[in-house]
Parts: sequence; structure tokens; C-alpha cells
Amino acid sequence: ADHRVFGSVLVPPAALVELVIRVGDQVGCGRVEELTLEAPLVLPEQGSVQVQVVVEEPDAAGLRSVAVYSHPEDATGSDDAVWSSHASGLLVEESSTAA
Repeated sequence: ADHRVFGSVLVPPAALVELVIRVGDQVGCGRVEELTLEAPLVLPEQGSVQVQVVVEEPDAAGLRSVAVYSHPEDATGSDDAVWSSHASGLLVEESSTAA
């Protein structure tokens, strides 16, 4: 509730960065090279939100695309569930330097 804007509770952008770093750590790419916040992640008054962080295979330079998506929990199992995009960027191995 500390991040309430115009009556809606938002997930702080720093929390999205932490999610991306945590997932990056799991695939050996714990450094965020870039991250673009596309839309706020709004929490509903009732119910919950399912969040998904997608990491692609590394490219020739060792960079991995990453994206953060969400949709209302009650949409789970629905073929027409719409996933909203909240952030996208690039991960790199901590010992690597980006091109």
C-alpha cells in the first residue's frame, strides 16, 4: 500500500529489477545490462496476479533477452488470457562485458 497511485497499488519498479536479477542469477547471468520499464504492474483490490519472467537463450555476445509479464490469477487456464508486458531488457554474465 506504500506505492498507491491514483487509488491503485503498484509494484515498485525496484521489485521488478530484483525479479530480473534473481532469475538472471538462476541462469548464470546475474547482471542487468539494460532494463526498460514498459508499464506499471498494478495489483488488484481483490485476488492476485501471476507474474512470469522469461529469459531467452544467449546470443553470440552472451547477452540474454529478458521480459516480465503478468495477468490476473483468475485468468489462469484460460486460452485467451492476456499477458501484460511490464519490462524488457538484457542480462549478461557478471564476468562478461557487453558489446
